[in-house]
Amino acid sequence: MTPPIPTRAALIFVGVIAVAALLPKLGNEYLVAVALSFAMWVALAQSWTVLCGMTGYGSFGHAAFYGIGAYVQALAWGVVSPWLSVPLAGIASCLFALVVGYPALKVRGPYFVMLTFGLAEFMKYSIIGVEARLGQFSRLIIGAPSPNELFLVMLGLAAAATLITFVVAGSRFGYGLRAIREDEQAAETVGIPVARYKLIAFGLSTFIPGMVGAVMAMRLSYFEPSQAFDPLISFNIVLMAMIGGSDDARGPLLGALFFVGLSELLWARAPQVYMIVLGALLIIFVLFAPQGLAKLLFGKTRPRAS
Repeated sequence: MTPPIPTRAALIFVGVIAVAALLPKLGNEYLVAVALSFAMWVALAQSWTVLCGMTGYGSFGHAAFYGIGAYVQALAWGVVSPWLSVPLAGIASCLFALVVGYPALKVRGPYFVMLTFGLAEFMKYSIIGVEARLGQFSRLIIGAPSPNELFLVMLGLAAAATLITFVVAGSRFGYGLRAIREDEQAAETVGIPVARYKLIAFGLSTFIPGMVGAVMAMRLSYFEPSQAFDPLISFNIVLMAMIGGSDDARGPLLGALFFVGLSELLWARAPQVYMIVLGALLIIFVLFAPQGLAKLLFGKTRPRAS
């Protein structure tokens, strides 16, 4: 069974969400924009952790599911309510993950990393080809909801992703995923349904990114495949997970906070060295602090896959 959420942690979580929901009232557009970016990365990093942090399957393909969500929003714009198209985008991403997940999850290690990266690129160029045949090179989204409304929706997605990670981490399902990470063959020997657990985790980890992509398409007011399927999205998610550490909800929160703070600082003062610094940080954390900020701040953490 999933252990109950500690009262103190629950109160802190609810309090933070309540305070964050009041940010639009301050009338500071920059603060809302930064908070929306932070909520987006929290939602994406938490979703990545459900699959990769717990099973040890490293993925560089979450940009595919983010991009699918954005494309669904662009296609559905003006046809259905924008708030209805957000969950539809999540469902589309999840269904796609379930279709490709069974064959994809038969490989692991660097092969799975390359496969997921290739999957994202395949989706990007497939959609570019489809759009070119339709005579579309980008799709404008006119009359999108206000940034304040989009922030509140993104905050809800971040909260939902954090709660999902917490629940999965403490459940029997979560312990089964960690058993797969430690020794997949041994886990199958003791009766864990490895194939089913991996597929469920894969689908679960793509539902939120699809909705995030749909919300961000409205935030940017247009859809362009090269931007929606940008490999940098996947790289940033992995970077936050590595910096945050842990295979529960704490790591992605810490990683996203560190990443957004550093990004704002670098973009303002040294945009030319932005990617150099991010790459150097990833190397440093992999070599010298593989359990990330969660280990440094909280001490004991659950072991991670090597």
